[in-house]
Order: sequence, then structure tokens, then C-alpha cells
Amino acid sequence: MVKAPWAVACSVLVVLNVAAPLGLPAFAQETDNSAKIRRPLRTPTGSSTDPSYLLGPEDQLRISVWDNKELTLDLVVRPDGKISMPLLQDVPAEGLTASQLAATIQQGLSAYIVNPEVSVIVLQVNAPKFYMIGYVARPGTYPLPGDTSVLQALALAGGLTQFASPRSIKLIRAVRGKQEVRKINYYDIIEDGGEGNYLLKSGDTIVVP
Repeated sequence: MVKAPWAVACSVLVVLNVAAPLGLPAFAQETDNSAKIRRPLRTPTGSSTDPSYLLGPEDQLRISVWDNKELTLDLVVRPDGKISMPLLQDVPAEGLTASQLAATIQQGLSAYIVNPEVSVIVLQVNAPKFYMIGYVARPGTYPLPGDTSVLQALALAGGLTQFASPRSIKLIRAVRGKQEVRKINYYDIIEDGGEGNYLLKSGDTIVVP
């Protein structure tokens, strides 16, 4: 009568010891639901070289959609500022950063693909562009669409900051292999009929000290 409980206990221990090395659950088997979990939506990514650069016509881009070779393409921004993609057709690109374009494409593809992961890389900058350096709100590289004046360029860059020297702005331009520097007084532009409000050319650099 005393040995019976010990015999039962020993039998249970033997079963547990045999099941454990084999990786078998002793009492219940868990269900693997990992296949049912949707991948988290990742933040679209763009070119890491100059995140502030705004895309323009003739720029060469690489559009990558994770795990989808048909939607991973090298494209050129058309003269009308758009790119053509399967499913989405025409997508506006001009005036957007690479990351903003990636977000636009991701939003459009969400109607066809579950949690699309999109990245946009600028392979080559071919659009006319100018540069803003110094004490402006958004220094960086900007596309040059048509006739753009110094004042318009400053507006695109968010205007002058409180640390800027408005009377000492410089426009640097390459002329026949040499750099030409033009001094600009911001107050002359807005008060004296626009004197110094030059039209920009591709490659111009505006320096706001």
C-alpha cells in the first residue's frame, strides 16, 4: 500500500525526462502563430547623401520595394516632374525629397500590397539646381525650375534666420571656369526696386553669412 504512490510518481518522472530531451511538451503543445503575424510597417527611406535635396526633371532614381522585384526599378524623372510605375501609373516627384517620394509611393501601393516597404535612392542628379548656404531656415540643394530670382530662392529656403547678415549676402557663380562673386544687400532688393535680385543659373550658390 505504501509503495504504490512512489511507483506512480516515478513513472511520471520517467515520462517527463524522456519527453524533455526530445523537445516534446509534457502536457500541452503550443501553436505557432508566427505565420499569421503581419510585418510591421517600416518608415520609407530615401537617399542618405543629401536628405534635403528636392527632386527635379532628369534626376535618376532607384525605387526599391522590399520582396517585390517587379516594383524595384531604375527610373528618370520626366520633364513634367513625374515618374511612371506599375500599378500607380504617374507619380509626382518634382519638388519632393527622396523620403517624401518613398512615402507617397508606399501610400499608393498600400491599396495593392500589405505593408509595402519602399526606399528611393537618387542615383544621379541631372536637374538644374542651386545651393543655399548659411543662416537660412533650410540650407541645402534646390532644383532650379525656370526663372528663379535670389529673393525667390531665399523664400524657398524658408527665409533668413535671426543670426543672418542681410547686407552681406553673396551670390557665387562659375563663369568660364572662374568663380564670380556678387555682393547682395537684402534691403536693397526689397526697398530699391529689386536691385541685386539676380536670376539664378544652374550651379549658383547663395551664401548668407
